[in-house]
Amino acid sequence: MNTTILRKTALGIAGLAFTGGILAGPATHAHAATDTHPAAAAATTVQADKPAVDKTKLIPHGVQGDQSRIDLNDEQTGNAKAIIAATKKAGMDERAAVVSIATALQESKLENLGHLGDRNDHDSQGLFQQRPSSGWGTVEQITDPEYATLAFLKGLKQVDGWQDMPLTKAAQTVQVSAYPDHYAQWETQAADLVAHHWNS
Repeated sequence: MNTTILRKTALGIAGLAFTGGILAGPATHAHAATDTHPAAAAATTVQADKPAVDKTKLIPHGVQGDQSRIDLNDEQTGNAKAIIAATKKAGMDERAAVVSIATALQESKLENLGHLGDRNDHDSQGLFQQRPSSGWGTVEQITDPEYATLAFLKGLKQVDGWQDMPLTKAAQTVQVSAYPDHYAQWETQAADLVAHHWNS
């Protein structure tokens, strides 16, 4: 029993010494950095493998109207991640991903929809409900999440000043929906998805 107590005491002291050594080194540097760069100390709390996303970039204009939210299954979450990956591939930022995901939430609830027969809106398909007859691509293309996202983003890039527009206006300019204000309700959930998955 005395051996166990001695072992625990020794391990406890070693742990304190180790922790003290770690805290003593960086604390001095963090204090020095705080004098000139207040944000530097806060940055040390972010994990190196998953830096935080600047949430002010995700919703720079504030949300418009009541917000909706749905529970996502694995497929829907995978489609959100595919939109984020395609946004990065297009060289666009987190805000573009928010606009894209909010658009897909409104159009398809992030489900990669095929032709729905009588329930179909003309020939609209895929995450963004793009139409082959309107020049978005073939059915095979617009039901590919990467292709569909890149096509949407190509349209978004052509909207002058989209970064300074409310989300619903930017999305509507690309989509030309019969319900132009409906994109706004998904901004918070889209921003949460981008914040969670952008650096994952």
